[in-house]
Amino acid sequence: MGKVVLVTGVARQLGGRFVRRVQREPGVERVIGVDAVPPEHDLGDARFVLTDIRQPTIGKLLAETRADTVVHMDLNAAALGPRGRRVPTASAKETNVIGTMQLLGACQKAPSVKRLVVRSSTSVYGAAPRDPAVFTEATQPKSLPGGGFAKDVAEAEGYVRGFARRRPDVAVRVLRLATVLGPYADSPLADYFALPVLPTVIGYDPRLQFVHEDDAVEALRIAACGPARGATASGTYNIAGDGVLTLSQAARRLGRPTLPLPLPALRWAGAALRSVGVADLSAEQVRLLTHGRVVATREARERLGFTPAYTTAEAFADYARGRGPGPVGPAVLARAVDELAGLLAVDGGHDFRGSGAPSRAQDRIP
Repeated sequence: MGKVVLVTGVARQLGGRFVRRVQREPGVERVIGVDAVPPEHDLGDARFVLTDIRQPTIGKLLAETRADTVVHMDLNAAALGPRGRRVPTASAKETNVIGTMQLLGACQKAPSVKRLVVRSSTSVYGAAPRDPAVFTEATQPKSLPGGGFAKDVAEAEGYVRGFARRRPDVAVRVLRLATVLGPYADSPLADYFALPVLPTVIGYDPRLQFVHEDDAVEALRIAACGPARGATASGTYNIAGDGVLTLSQAARRLGRPTLPLPLPALRWAGAALRSVGVADLSAEQVRLLTHGRVVATREARERLGFTPAYTTAEAFADYARGRGPGPVGPAVLARAVDELAGLLAVDGGHDFRGSGAPSRAQDRIP
């Protein structure tokens, strides 16, 4: 008998891609996809079951299918409604927290379950002014998230740790993914970068890290089906592309101008964008666009056996190609910024680049 893999959150692009990929894995006999809304994309030969993980029916499904591997991908910043539309944050919180609790309760009662993989997020580290330059898996956030997706993830991971203590026979792997980007990326930050003008915080140029959607799928595949390199199959792993990009570098590579705003004004702009459904620039996203976040990935390489194929810059470049050119070409925008920086340096009698604008050398950081 081969593996029976049950995957939650398959109505999203990343969940659908993982389902199609894991079906080709040697030794996988069956794949069951679960979501509260029908997927609009193909799931290959996988069996789709329309069910809400917040309901007790998930326990009956685990007993019926005798799944030995559960991949929980239904942790997201916004819930998915009919026709792929995002629904209010309250619905997402219920799925993230209550849904995770219900799923773990079902796994605890299912003797067939031997491996659990949870798609988490680097949002669990938060974004604060006193943060370390690089987060490791053992780093505690300087300030606990007070709400939003980051708090949901922190609560969900706490429940996962409790499950691991109660079921030590189950290999538990938690993958903290950086922002996923690529041609089909579906995330609040992907929507932000699609804006014609990018609002930013005056005086801040945060360092950002991304993971390509192909790499995210591969990391999940290794966690679900691959052997462990360390002494134990369980663990928490940061998943991100090598290198960083500053927000100003990302804007220039997209060919999109920025609009520096005072922090209160950016919060107001974020609320306005959310109200019209253009982008979900939540308070959590504003903190990320202010302070940034970078994580170490050594554990994933050495213990999980995962090495990203795309750097952060390459993942962003693939996303940019999928979105098309911005209103101003990257080369034209770069020349304009350089000329403006030169004028300000002459007029102000100091080096404008030293106050936060990226230099040409900085712009080549991978």
